[in-house]
This record gives sequence, C-alpha cells and structure tokens, in this order.
Amino acid sequence: MDTPLYDIAISGAGPAGSALALLLAAKSPRPERIAVLDRRLQPAKAGPRAGGMDPRTLALNHGSRALLETLCAWPAESASIETVHVSQKGRLGRTLIQHSELGVPRLGSVVGYETLLTALHTALRDSGVTLIEGRPAQTLAAGHVEFQLEGRRIRSLLAVQSDGARPRGVERHYEQDAVLATVLASRPRPGWAFERFTTQGPLALLPHPQGGDAYALVWCRRPAEAARLRGLDEPDFVAALHDCFGDRLGRFRCVGERHVFPLSLHAGPSLVNARCVAIGNAAQTLHPVAGQGLNLGLRDAAQFAQAMAPWLARLHGTGSEEARPGVARPGAARPSPAQAESDPAPLLRQFAGRRRADRWLTAGITDFLPRVFATGNPLVEHAGGLALLALDLAPPLRKPLARHLLQGLRT
Repeated sequence: MDTPLYDIAISGAGPAGSALALLLAAKSPRPERIAVLDRRLQPAKAGPRAGGMDPRTLALNHGSRALLETLCAWPAESASIETVHVSQKGRLGRTLIQHSELGVPRLGSVVGYETLLTALHTALRDSGVTLIEGRPAQTLAAGHVEFQLEGRRIRSLLAVQSDGARPRGVERHYEQDAVLATVLASRPRPGWAFERFTTQGPLALLPHPQGGDAYALVWCRRPAEAARLRGLDEPDFVAALHDCFGDRLGRFRCVGERHVFPLSLHAGPSLVNARCVAIGNAAQTLHPVAGQGLNLGLRDAAQFAQAMAPWLARLHGTGSEEARPGVARPGAARPSPAQAESDPAPLLRQFAGRRRADRWLTAGITDFLPRVFATGNPLVEHAGGLALLALDLAPPLRKPLARHLLQGLRT
C-alpha cells in the first residue's frame, strides 16, 4: 500500500499549531494536503470545571485576537484588557499603559485555554485539512520527512514542530514557580490588568473571561514558597495575596483549584533541519511575565504561512489532476514534477531569518524583567521604580515597549 504524501505535516494541535494549519489551509490550493498530527484532536469541553473556574487562561494581545478572528477561531467568552497597571512592591513608581494612546479598541484579551482550543479545533474540522490522531515519531529522509504513528506511516515534504517539546539551545531556570488561581475581587475594575513586581517574581492579575469580578492570578514565587501558597487554606492564601498586591481591588476570595508550574526559558533555532521548522513552544518557551508566549507563537505561525504561500502555489500550479483543487485525496504516493522542482530551502531560511529579531527581542524582554526586579538589591529596585516612573511620565519612552507587547517586532 502506498504511503500518503502531504505537503506540510504539523506535529501538535495546540493553539499555535492549530492556527498555523488554518492559515495554511487558507493559502493552499489543496488544504487536504496539510496534515495535523496529535494525540488529542477531539474538541475539549469548554467552560468551568466542576470544582470552580479553570485558572488556565491565556493573555492574547490585540494582534493575536485580530489574527484569530480572521480564522473564525475566536472563542465566544473573553475579557478585554484596556489598561495595564505596572508597579513594584515596596517601591515608588508605577506606569499605566492604555489602549487609547495606541489607537486600538483594546490592548488584549484574556481567554480560557480550553475554550480557545475548542474554537480552534472546531475551525480545523471545517477547514479541509487532514486530521490524524496519534503521537508521531519523525525521521528526515531524502526529499521528505517520514512520520510513524502507531502502526501507520505517512510522508510529508515539510514538517513543523509545534508539539510543545522544549527546544534545545539557550536555557535558563529562574528558580521561580507560577501559582495559578482564580480570585474574586470585592472592588473589580473592568478592563484593567495588573503586573506587580516583587523580590520573588512578578504577580499578574488579569480579568477573567467568566465573570466581571473574577481575575486570573499568575503569582511567581520561589519554589518552596509557591508550594506553601498552594497548600494554604483560603483565608491564609487571600491574606498573603492582599499583603503582596495591596487593596486596589478590595478584598479577595479564592475559587477553584490552585496549580503550580515551574518556570524556565528554553529557546532553539526556528530551522531544525532542511525540511523542518519549529514554532511556538517548540521554538521557545518563555517566562509568563507580560504574557508573550502564545502571542510570539502565533506570530511564528503567521510568518511561516506567509513565507510558504508561494511554494504551495507552485506545487499545485501545473493544472494537472494531481494539482487541481477539489480533488479530495488525502495524499499522493509520489511527488509530482512540480513538487520535485520546487525547493523550499530558500524560503525556510528566509522565514528563520525574518523571525530571529522578534523572537530574541521578546525572549530578552521576558527574561530581563523577572530577574532584574528580583535581585534583592535596593539600588536596582529603586532604579526599577524610577524606570517605571519615567515610562509613566514620558510617552515616547513608553510607546515603543507597549507597541512591541501589542504586536511584536514587524519585519
């Protein structure tokens, strides 16, 4: 039996991989020749868990929301961020970043992880791409990539790693864990998000998509302290939170479970080999400060789809039955002449080069911020406070940083 051959196979159907598949489907004359490989392709059950609100939320900037809306993959439930309040515990200085000064309807939005994944997988099923369930093992062969999936084998001209496996290259362990929880505030401020730096790591409170007085908490602490916070009863936990955050939102009440995740930086090359690229968490995993991880992964996906659009058009531009849209065969047994003559290597190198500046600048910002404010050095802390004050008083200093967090570095 012939082994199916696809144009591009995406390993991993998380948010970045699913968005890439939708982008490629819109650009390819043969969307059925785009394959998505993952162990879990069934739509997730959206909504809160039985034990309360699910604390796993994602902060998506304005550019990411616009992209997902064009893909018809924006979830029904979301909370807008119109103002970001940045401060430092125990020191003077704070800054406000507001949507009005950047000329956008909102700085970003907060969505539930499962509801976003459900929206993306629903859109995938209507896109015409081929969905293959299983965990693939990947091997580079002459002119293609081979995947072995639990007794079956497929081939692809190109492969994309988007499975969340940690990349190899730059590595840093922050000695911080993130405590995730959902809290209710007695004096909520609609549309406001808060980032507060402490000597143990940043604390973020984001408006929760499931309620006007609910906030998603991401509290970075040293591992032993994070474990202690997770085990506290509710009164002691909210007392510790109030002591760290202050009374800007009134009194807190904790709902649902608390989760703890270790934090580290891992970054590797976008171009893995001559036939494979990495995007999203397979290319870089970042500290959650400023919520840039998925936003960067979606920019990876958007630029890869844009870079490969000419290649996909050349593959299927011969006019033969093999190349014509609408011939819904899952894959061909052997490459067509157009496939054999169309070398993707220059486009892959171009993609990797164009992504380099945005990736490393974003990784640099998210690596620097949690470390510089957690040095414990009073001089550094005062300097950080002065920097926040300067950003607040001088829009020419504030706007470039805000613009990068809003949409990334465009090249």
